[in-house]
Amino acid sequence: MKNNTWAFIDSGACSPSYNMALDEALLNWHSEGSIPPIIRFYTWEPATLSIGYFQRAEKEINLKEVSKRGLGFVRRPTGGRSVLHEHELTYSVIVTEEYPDMPKNVTEAYRVISEGILKGFQNLGMEAYFAVPQTEIELQALKAPQSAVCFDASSWYELVVEGRKVAGSAQTRQKGVILQHGSILMELEEEKLFSLFNFTNEQDKARMMEKFNNKAVAMNDIADRKISLIEAKAAFKAGFAEGLGVKLVSYQLTEEQDKEVKRLAKEKYQSDDWNFMR
Repeated sequence: MKNNTWAFIDSGACSPSYNMALDEALLNWHSEGSIPPIIRFYTWEPATLSIGYFQRAEKEINLKEVSKRGLGFVRRPTGGRSVLHEHELTYSVIVTEEYPDMPKNVTEAYRVISEGILKGFQNLGMEAYFAVPQTEIELQALKAPQSAVCFDASSWYELVVEGRKVAGSAQTRQKGVILQHGSILMELEEEKLFSLFNFTNEQDKARMMEKFNNKAVAMNDIADRKISLIEAKAAFKAGFAEGLGVKLVSYQLTEEQDKEVKRLAKEKYQSDDWNFMR
């Protein structure tokens, strides 16, 4: 993938509906050939709980607690488990399935795209690597995650720093285009996170929290200094350029593109029909 130019957008803090609508719109525009492959960075305003496309919102999520805490709520177009988007850097990568050297296999494509995240952590001075499930138990965990929490679920080529998961990603393929987006944790409030899910009893909740604590970690819990969002953005932007072997050029939405995103946000990602479809 050497010597190719990709677009780059840092959209800053956006609403949950706008964030998901922009990712979908970028996929559509790339499928039409009107924009090049693109990498996007963003954050969330307000802090938001997103759920995967296949999750059952009312069964798995404590919606009263989400509302009580003033959090946004949205269903992603990608699979995976629930993520609390608060103290993090969120990224998305949009690239055609036919892009040169992009593996056809979903797992291998995930590894290639996630190379940028790996390089980003290394740019911050952290020892990051991909962990591949080895045992039968680990393989089965991929098929049947035990909780609704993203960072509790195993995945292929899981990105690990100091033995714990630091980034969660999800992928979808539509119209011949790959959309992969995910969360890079900077800070983590476990009590707040776990208050947003339904559990059979307090014992199950405590057990899941303990398991989660052993599995997931935020970068500022293990870094030798306080890493700011600005520093993280610079490190991961350079990481994606290096990991994918591309040049990143800033991209600005046109007024018409912004209107299209806002329309999609209102009609789809703000609607109960979408967010509570299961």
